[in-house]
Amino acid sequence: MEPVRSQRKLIVNDVVSTLPLYRSAPALEVRLEEFELFALDRLRVLKGISDALSRGRKPEEMDKLAIDLWKTNIRHPQSSEVINKDIISHFVLRLVYCRTEDLRKWFLSMETALFRYRFKREKQEAQRALMAEFDLPYKAVSSSEFESVKEKLVLVSRSLGQSSPTADDIFFKVPFEEVPELVAGRRVFISKGHAYIAMSQVVSLVATQFRSHLSKALILTNRKWTTTIAEQEKDRLTPIVEALSSSYLGPDYSQPKEFAQISLKDIDDVAKSSFPLCMRHLFEKLREDHHLKHGGRMQLGLFLKGVGLKLDDALAFWKAEFSRKVGAERFDKEYSYSIRHNYGREGKRTDYTPYSCQKIISSTPGVGDHHGCPYRNFSEENLRAALNKMGVTGRAVGDVMDKVRNRHYQLACTLTFEAVHGSSCDAGINHPNQYFSDSQKIMQSKNQSAA
Repeated sequence: MEPVRSQRKLIVNDVVSTLPLYRSAPALEVRLEEFELFALDRLRVLKGISDALSRGRKPEEMDKLAIDLWKTNIRHPQSSEVINKDIISHFVLRLVYCRTEDLRKWFLSMETALFRYRFKREKQEAQRALMAEFDLPYKAVSSSEFESVKEKLVLVSRSLGQSSPTADDIFFKVPFEEVPELVAGRRVFISKGHAYIAMSQVVSLVATQFRSHLSKALILTNRKWTTTIAEQEKDRLTPIVEALSSSYLGPDYSQPKEFAQISLKDIDDVAKSSFPLCMRHLFEKLREDHHLKHGGRMQLGLFLKGVGLKLDDALAFWKAEFSRKVGAERFDKEYSYSIRHNYGREGKRTDYTPYSCQKIISSTPGVGDHHGCPYRNFSEENLRAALNKMGVTGRAVGDVMDKVRNRHYQLACTLTFEAVHGSSCDAGINHPNQYFSDSQKIMQSKNQSAA
């Protein structure tokens, strides 16, 4: 692959920065495989940041986490190609997330957050070079002006628990509306419509500019996508782009890993102790109604396959329930094939994978359906009742409901897991089978301790 020379390094007054501003798409050929893989790696970074922010991580924790995520996922066998991967992955995800207002809003927030974390890691000279690249017309405050406002700047620094500024520190005077977060947080001295910002606060100014540029670029990309690209690339790029925004990024649960199998005699107890709410609800509805519609059968059936229910046991399990509603003969004719198909024993012999949280959340159950994500689809009253049934009570219920109101459904599930098991889940819940696996580990550990 050839390097993207026009964006490879930002050089201003002989100062080098490797933090791109993504002004223009790279003019180079990219293999389809890299197109998708690079995007998935960057998506892991952005989703990691999003999850951590939603969980209320402290600023200093976020600084370290973001950089660790970056180093882990944007590495490349050839170190010289990291900048290419950075730029390509950004523009691929720009295509993916330009398509709706909600997608644009999320991408804009996460890319701006990532830019902030990376900008703060740059040396001071590189930061000033980036300021110059944005054509910001602000010069450092002169010594005489600094002395005239020094007393006020000292007061602001003390209120923030910082050391007092000296004549060697660099300050900029900018229109206060360009640093709204600093003004809102009362972290700057304002005089005659201007805010005096320290060099350590410049990230707020530059991030505002970055966000503004990217916001406009996403609108333009959306126009290009809807008018030309989507149709032109309908057989090649469009399917990849449309799938990326809902991609599952975790382990493969098509085959059970830690736990070899679950038996039919234990399945009811295991369902109560280790099934996430989405699967527990389906399981209980199946026991209650002796029937599930197609969406429910797929969601629960593939989950059970992933947690170790063997094909013969799966056929026996579903037949025992459905026979009470439709009869054994009709079950054999109409339903057994799809179960064998899910296990790769019919049709194309495909080994189907259990649904991820992202896939379940994005599903749209109809009347009489019970699949989908309860945190998204249940009424508040029904969700509270379901949580209480799982043993989630008191303040924990309120915390879960707060996440639901903010549409953080996976975090709501994570909080449920933590409340049920009395154990933290720092990685967050991203897959029902992950919930089951982590639950079983905790249950086994408790059993061993009690023995």
